[in-house]
Order: sequence, then C-alpha cells, then structure tokens
Amino acid sequence: MANQMTKAQLVAALAERTGGDKKAAGAALEALTGIITETVAQGGAVTLPGVGKIYCRERPERTARNPSTGEQIQKPADKVVKITVAKALKDSINA
Repeated sequence: MANQMTKAQLVAALAERTGGDKKAAGAALEALTGIITETVAQGGAVTLPGVGKIYCRERPERTARNPSTGEQIQKPADKVVKITVAKALKDSINA
C-alpha cells in the first residue's frame, strides 16, 4: 500500500478543500464516523456517493479448520461489516 493517509492528513485535506479550519474538519469527520457506526450497528446501510455502500451482513454458523492443528471447529453465526465500492471509484482507479 503506497500512500496511506492518516486521520490527521485526512482532517487537514478536508479542512483545505472546504476552506474551514482543522478543528471543524475533525469534528465533521468524527460526526460522520459516528453516524456510519450507529447506522451499520443497527443493521442499516450507508451509501457514500462516489465511494460506496457500507453495510452489515450476517454470516451463518459454519465449520472452519484450525490451520495449525487441522482440527474442525464450529464457528457460531456472526456479523461482519462489508463495503461495496462504487463504480465511479473503480472507474477512476482503472482509468
């Protein structure tokens, strides 16, 4: 992964693009993160236009294998967060 952006860099870029200060950009990022977390935790989905859709999916109980011992174990049902990348983002990367 070449250019990984940190939270501080993201806040600075957001402040620069919006013409605001870093404090307001940081608060906006925290609010957005909170909204996404709450919505997905409640079973909803959040669509960020041009980025993708973030949602929660339930995985059924399944049989898995311990890679070190080869032993078969039963994994209980659980939930995972999934992200479907928007076509616009895919196209911009492959352009």
